[in-house]
Amino acid sequence: MSGSGHEPATLSGRSLHPGAADGVVLALDEPLSFWGGVDTRGVIVDAHHPQRGVTVAGQVLAMRTGRGSSSSTAVLAELIRSGHAPSALLLAECDAILVIGALVAAEIYGTSLPIVQLTDDELARLHTGTQAAVLAHTAPRPATVIAKTR
Repeated sequence: MSGSGHEPATLSGRSLHPGAADGVVLALDEPLSFWGGVDTRGVIVDAHHPQRGVTVAGQVLAMRTGRGSSSSTAVLAELIRSGHAPSALLLAECDAILVIGALVAAEIYGTSLPIVQLTDDELARLHTGTQAAVLAHTAPRPATVIAKTR
């Protein structure tokens, strides 16, 4: 991202689930399983995760992909319902388990969690603490992530 720290970077990605959100980026060092890896308040509790103790609630969560368990679908949907989910998910790989969690929450609770797939290079441009706005349209329209550069 550019030098002065004031120009926003606009990234274009693939909409995996529609919605709009803004927040502070939390760039995870490793994939995260919502099943057993996050508590009901959205705090990372996986003893082996490098960011244990950090909350994902309200953050624009950037990670390469999720780390399994199909039960993560239900955990993510419940986090969305309770208001303890990330404000958006930015992934380098489509993770159907997480997308289904967002779909279930949208259908049952009428809530929206935007999920966007970016390239590895674009995802790497996002750093923890960066302000970001996410707009994921209904597919096949592209998604946009606007990040204030550091």
